[in-house]
Amino acid sequence: MAHNDLALAAKKIAVYRGDITKMGVDAIVNAANPTLLGGGGVDGAIHRAAGPELLMECRSLHGCAVGRAKITAGYDLPAPFVIHTVGPIWEDGKQNESQKLRACYRNSLKLALDYQLTTVAFPAISTGAYGYPKAEAAEIAVDTALKFLLAHPALHKIYFVVFDGETEALYRESLERALSISDEDSKTQSPSPAK
Repeated sequence: MAHNDLALAAKKIAVYRGDITKMGVDAIVNAANPTLLGGGGVDGAIHRAAGPELLMECRSLHGCAVGRAKITAGYDLPAPFVIHTVGPIWEDGKQNESQKLRACYRNSLKLALDYQLTTVAFPAISTGAYGYPKAEAAEIAVDTALKFLLAHPALHKIYFVVFDGETEALYRESLERALSISDEDSKTQSPSPAK
């Protein structure tokens, strides 16, 4: 992966500390439970801010499997769409949790592309009640977003919206680490000077 391409993709990622329900993007992502009928944390906040119509539409979707994604209107939210994805519950790291979490991000972004959406805001999926370690979750989120942006330049911006300084720092560090690894790779793969 060329460092220049990665640096351009990284410019399309922003880490923002704030309220995801106030984001004026094409779609916000809901860290939902499998029923899609609301719950606590980000899920409950999105349902409250969107109004009762969101729950009515979610009922018609008949749930969602872990790692998959479904889309609804945003109703009273600034974002016209909500992409609902169900993250994995952390058990011990040996139950394919990382693949499932990566699938949440990838399938949400694929759905955004299917609907020709160009700006998407994600919460820190699975790091609340589902107990996913925040540092590992941040690495997966950033890595998946960067790889997706490299393959799909039609996406203009991906926001990682967090609500605390610790999580914000983890996402920023993950992004910086991805860029520095790529920079090191480009140095080691440079051709030798001709003799």
